[in-house]
Amino acid sequence: MKNGSYQDDFASLTETLATSLALRQPAVAICFSDSIPAGVEAFSGRVPAGCRFWEEAAVKTFATSAADHNLCAIGVYTHRLEPSANQQTDLSDALEVFKQLGYVREEDLASIPVLETQPRYVIYSPLAETPLPPDIVILFVNAIQTLILSEATQQVESQNPPAMGRPACAVVPQVMRTGRAALSLGCCGARAYLDGLTDDVAIFAIPGPKLHAYAERIQALAAANSLLSKFHRIRRRDIAAGQLPTVKDSLAALGTT
Repeated sequence: MKNGSYQDDFASLTETLATSLALRQPAVAICFSDSIPAGVEAFSGRVPAGCRFWEEAAVKTFATSAADHNLCAIGVYTHRLEPSANQQTDLSDALEVFKQLGYVREEDLASIPVLETQPRYVIYSPLAETPLPPDIVILFVNAIQTLILSEATQQVESQNPPAMGRPACAVVPQVMRTGRAALSLGCCGARAYLDGLTDDVAIFAIPGPKLHAYAERIQALAAANSLLSKFHRIRRRDIAAGQLPTVKDSLAALGTT
């Protein structure tokens, strides 16, 4: 695929997702790579946690290495980045505190997903501008958007998406390891570090290779949900008014309302 049509493809997918789901924040692409693509700049600045890159990537494209995740020992762990001595110490200290609080017990560690391979670089960007086919697509979603996404998962993958808790960054290795979509309810850290991860927002991660299939089903299901919601509101109104409408009656009313 030529670069122009390549970018057009992901711009079109971005528009489909944004319009169908009424997203408040742009879809974000995450790519794992052994090299930095031409034209992509290394991240400049400092973040308190790797999940913060999801928010930064809503407006710009950049490449990160383990050094950019320096202050996030948990993210380095889940993404299997090469840790520094300080990060290893931070991870041990964090896990000790978590253990004391009963937040992460020793037996819980094995259930936290970790990437199977060690990436050299993690590339973040708006989906519409991704320089590589994305490995993961991150969406910030509310409950009604998650409803449509869960229905899409049922149709694309013939199963329901798992709903994950702490740490939020573990949703990335979860999707990479399984090749299946997952919902993350975030964690207290991510909710402190990300301005957009408010109490009514969660994170939905789609495997990049299935993005086209998801976009197709999301578009169809969003349209269906919109029409059926109107159908049910009509039935509620009519039944509250003392009527006993059949499905055909409600469908007829739907066509004239």
